[in-house]
Amino acid sequence: MILINYFARYREQLGLGGEKIALDESLRNIDDVRKLLIARGVIWQEVLGESSLMCALNQELCTPDVPIEDFDEIAFFPQVTGG
Repeated sequence: MILINYFARYREQLGLGGEKIALDESLRNIDDVRKLLIARGVIWQEVLGESSLMCALNQELCTPDVPIEDFDEIAFFPQVTGG
């Protein structure tokens, strides 16, 4: 089982703060999880298909190609800019 969290406007757009999904052999990295979620429909494609999407694994920023393991926590959030 992996925990997935959605932050900022992603949470608002999806109407979901987080969820748990079963980890299987088809989910080797964060990008595999993202693709699985995008297959859910249009809103998922719009949110998780953004080129500026950021992700974290176990509360550390990372790239989508990072391998995942059972009990990992994945977070998706939009790019944040400061000023």
